[in-house]
Amino acid sequence: MSLRIRIFIPISALVIITVIGALVMIRYTYRMEDLLAEVIDQHMEELQTVESMELALVNQKGFASYYFIDRDPKWLMEMERYRSIFLDRLEKTRHFSLTEEEEGILGLIKSKYLKYVAEKNEVIDLYKSENQLTGAVLHEEVRKNFFTILELCENYKNLFTTKAQDVKKQSLRQAEKFRIVAGSAILVVLGLAIILIFFLIHGVLEPVRRLTLETDRNKVFEKTTDEVKTLSNSVHDLIKEYDQTQFELEKSREHLLQSEKMALVGNLAAGTSHSIRNPLTSVKMRLFSLGRSLHLDHNQKEDFDVISEEIGHIDNILQNFLEFSRPPRLKLQLVSPSDVVDQAVQLLEHRLKSYEVVVVIQRTKRLPMIKADPEQLKEVLVNIIVNACEAMGNGGSMVISEEETSEKGMGRVAAIRLRDNGPGISESMREKIFQPFFTTKEEGTGLGLSIATRIIEEHHGRLSLESKENVGSTFIITLPVKESRFG
Repeated sequence: MSLRIRIFIPISALVIITVIGALVMIRYTYRMEDLLAEVIDQHMEELQTVESMELALVNQKGFASYYFIDRDPKWLMEMERYRSIFLDRLEKTRHFSLTEEEEGILGLIKSKYLKYVAEKNEVIDLYKSENQLTGAVLHEEVRKNFFTILELCENYKNLFTTKAQDVKKQSLRQAEKFRIVAGSAILVVLGLAIILIFFLIHGVLEPVRRLTLETDRNKVFEKTTDEVKTLSNSVHDLIKEYDQTQFELEKSREHLLQSEKMALVGNLAAGTSHSIRNPLTSVKMRLFSLGRSLHLDHNQKEDFDVISEEIGHIDNILQNFLEFSRPPRLKLQLVSPSDVVDQAVQLLEHRLKSYEVVVVIQRTKRLPMIKADPEQLKEVLVNIIVNACEAMGNGGSMVISEEETSEKGMGRVAAIRLRDNGPGISESMREKIFQPFFTTKEEGTGLGLSIATRIIEEHHGRLSLESKENVGSTFIITLPVKESRFG
């Protein structure tokens, strides 16, 4: 058997025996509880009924004598009331679960009591007929019967005491059985525990100790003698080294691929753009001249405008390629990012109206002066705003909020948040949106956000995105307020 099975078997047996022992204990506790409930509920109720019956019998004594003394009929009425109580309690005892002996005593009590009542009535009749002497003699005999009935009631009560003792003995027997079962379970559990310890020592701890000695390169085990902790630390160190190596390899690979890609694209973009832009400039000049000299009808004018517009679009794509392949040097100067935001919104005033987009600037105070290239920052803002307008289509709103705050690793920063209520960006696209040449537009180059990211990074800042589908997107521009590397 494998080590797993050899350990699993005694552990399973321990669990099973523990569960069975717990179930047996629960069963016996319920059983003992039932027995006690039987004593408390049934026997106590029977005992109370018998005591009430006995009390009703005792209360009947003396009423005939009282009547003989003062001839007040109320004593006879009280005696009748207690007789009714006695008979009622006597009848009630017959509804309990009785043994043959108890049935016999109850029958004897009833017969003697009825005889006692008849004789007592005869005594009362003698007293009423003024035959006191005969009544007194008979009354004395009746008293003897009264004590006989009282003794029978006491004997009947003693039967309940015997019952309670029997229940107690039964409970003691159940408890003894429980102790035997519990003791046996303890012995079996101890035996299985010894077997499990043997397997753990020879099947787990010894191999772990040997493995610890082999992997302990720093000789820590000789000082601590805790093989589990030492092995854990050794494995943890190996995992950390592996993860670090894997991370560095992945990072180097990505950097190398990106560098090769950017170098190839840059050279291709620069060469292609120069080759196409020169003849394209001549075409633009000739179109401009033709547009001023030709007299075109409406359809021709529409075709001419489409050609001019598409050539302008091609020129814009070429300009993006040139900017991507040959990023311009920053012309740093002291400027407030708030001024750049105002200039970008003013520049796009007519385009925002055409898209029916409302821009709201939220500003408690103007952002502090920083060293930056205002034209490059304005290009970033224009790119983000135009992208938002195109994503929202016709109609929408954008909120531009500014704040001065601090961030770990950057110190004091100026943050500009551009939030729109467009369709948002899915999580899968969010990871690729800043990559070069990734675009969701049919006529886009996929370089706008890539160039914007590079411009912000040139300012030692950060461009990030927060977005939820069907809610909107928020682009966050974070720029350091004080940066000693400028100047």
